[in-house]
Amino acid sequence: MIKHFYLVLISAFILSAVTANAQDTTAVRPGSLDVHFNGFGFFDNREYKAFTERSRTYSGTRVNLDFGLNLDSFNHFVVGINGIHEFGARPFFLRVDPVAYYKFESHKWLFNAGMFSREGLLTQYPRALLNDTLRYYRPNIEGLLTRYQTEHGYETLWIDWVSRQTNTDREQFLFGLAGKYLPSTTGPFYISHYFVLLHDAGAAVTIPGDHIRDNGGLQVRLGIDFSHKTVFDSLSVEAGAMASLERTRSVTGLQHPLGFVASAFARYHRFAFFDEFYAGQGHHISYGDSYYEKKLYNRLDIIYSPFLYKRITGQFVLSLHQSPGQWNDNQQAFRIIYDLGRKTLVKFKD
Repeated sequence: MIKHFYLVLISAFILSAVTANAQDTTAVRPGSLDVHFNGFGFFDNREYKAFTERSRTYSGTRVNLDFGLNLDSFNHFVVGINGIHEFGARPFFLRVDPVAYYKFESHKWLFNAGMFSREGLLTQYPRALLNDTLRYYRPNIEGLLTRYQTEHGYETLWIDWVSRQTNTDREQFLFGLAGKYLPSTTGPFYISHYFVLLHDAGAAVTIPGDHIRDNGGLQVRLGIDFSHKTVFDSLSVEAGAMASLERTRSVTGLQHPLGFVASAFARYHRFAFFDEFYAGQGHHISYGDSYYEKKLYNRLDIIYSPFLYKRITGQFVLSLHQSPGQWNDNQQAFRIIYDLGRKTLVKFKD
């Protein structure tokens, strides 16, 4: 069943790319070669009594350098590297991930195929479904992503290959949907949804007692955006439902714990506050935040940005975690994010 769905998913990706190419008929510009440099440094200290195995400090820097061959306004080939160094570690680079993908981008359509950064594409996902350490240690999507966007919102469809099947390695891939719909371009209300599912199959050599697993989650939220209507630079509130999907084939049926989620975000100049609340049944989502295994959980992020300079942002974040029996878990983080943008090296003649 999953295999068939995967084939349908691939067909949808290809169809979206073909449709996008056919619908965009504006004149193209001459090609060019550009360079892009971006990255971030992080220090993230976590004091967790609820999950002692995650009570540790993450620190390091990640840099991305790539070159883009722009055939015209829509069609691009990008190659480069994305490397991470943890402070004090040897060898210097913990891991270097290749960047290599084809990109089609127009006013309404985006289509990526290959190995490309998840930054800005999936970083809007709730941490309950995709945890925040993926940004540090798994920065790239290895697969396909397509997005359709209008003034009424967007829809994103993606697949990310986690592990290729060998005699010892399991076959694993993630796929998902994420979107936002605005009934009115001038009204404050919107609906957002997020879905992710991990297909975890066995190695090529059968292991007795091993079974295929499906694991994922879903959130649907109703939101109100008060930005530019109050003294705050940004102000929004969301509330909705969360479900997770868990199944070990031939062992258990489909389990689907349910719960209520809500969040509020406010930003005023250099200060921001983000509060997340959950109440319901516990969830076990492989790539989600472990705190959602709890039946009750609240997280408050207090954010201060000491400097904002063009393409550079520095942030201090104090996170306060409250769950039953552990009301004083906390986290202190500093991040510096930089993106110098794409700079043209060579322009080709017509």
